[in-house]
Amino acid sequence: MSSGTADGESLVRLDVVGPLLCRATGDDRWQQLEAELIVGGKSNLTYRLISPAGELVLRRPPSGSILPTAHDMMREVRVQRALAGTTVPVPPIIVSDDGGLLGVPFYVMAKVPGLVIRGHLPDGFAAAGAEREALAYALADCLAALHGVDRDAVALTDFGRPEGFVERQVRRWREQWAASTDVPTPAVEALAARLAASIPRSPASTIVHGDYRLDNCIVDDHSPGRVAAVLDWELSTLGDPLTDLGMLLFYWDAVAALAPTVVPTVTSLPGFPRGPDIARRWADRTGLSLDDLDWYRALAHFKFAVIVQGIKARVNAGVMGGQDFGDLTSAVTAIAEAGLGLAPA
Repeated sequence: MSSGTADGESLVRLDVVGPLLCRATGDDRWQQLEAELIVGGKSNLTYRLISPAGELVLRRPPSGSILPTAHDMMREVRVQRALAGTTVPVPPIIVSDDGGLLGVPFYVMAKVPGLVIRGHLPDGFAAAGAEREALAYALADCLAALHGVDRDAVALTDFGRPEGFVERQVRRWREQWAASTDVPTPAVEALAARLAASIPRSPASTIVHGDYRLDNCIVDDHSPGRVAAVLDWELSTLGDPLTDLGMLLFYWDAVAALAPTVVPTVTSLPGFPRGPDIARRWADRTGLSLDDLDWYRALAHFKFAVIVQGIKARVNAGVMGGQDFGDLTSAVTAIAEAGLGLAPA
């Protein structure tokens, strides 16, 4: 057996996980198990588990001290199990544990075949405009399907506190900004104030993903018009569905111009529909109004300005592995200024 490591510490107990998978699957070949870290860093750790029986994926929090409400593995388990019988594609959960076996909560899910698309398209994939349009609209349709799930029918009635959701979002991100900023940035502070003063009336609450974007989905590698699975549910809750749409549109249209070194993307390539097209597709599927969409797009700009500020702080502290993202101070200002162009005056 071998396992992935971080800072010299083994984070996957294959002597524990292997027998657990043997019992869960009835296949003793999971005893011959290896683990390979495929996503690591500041977020949850994701490992590929490899055995003669096939491959699975294990998710667990990062090592070291974490906030009590951060990296909520059991939240991901709950929502993925709840959505398993719906039209929202999620990887099936094989086993989960709340911390008794590894000392931290973790779960193992099926490895869904397909592509996670970030900074480039694989050769020959979605090369034509029709395929790129199909990919974009599949993403919009999948998000609309999530927002159409009956939370009571899937036992997620108590999955969050939808009342006052958007107000809390603005307040919490303002608090995060105050905790992470090192110099006054008038554009960010003006955007936060403008958002707080013009909070729209939310539609009926739905299940929201919290970080829905192309690279948090697996796309069918033979059919660009099919989302094979939606990943990374740690921020999911009950709330305003337009917050999901606003964030998707930021990553789709704005990030390539404002922070390309932070989030590489392919969606600015010719042939991909633009954000307004995706928004209309989502609205057609959900029946929800887009009248206040610019406010939600401005909120997404504010959130991402705070995210980039946090990355800048970690770069300055030397805890980003020497990664170079360029001039993040200017990026924070540019993101906020673009958001001010959307927010109600």
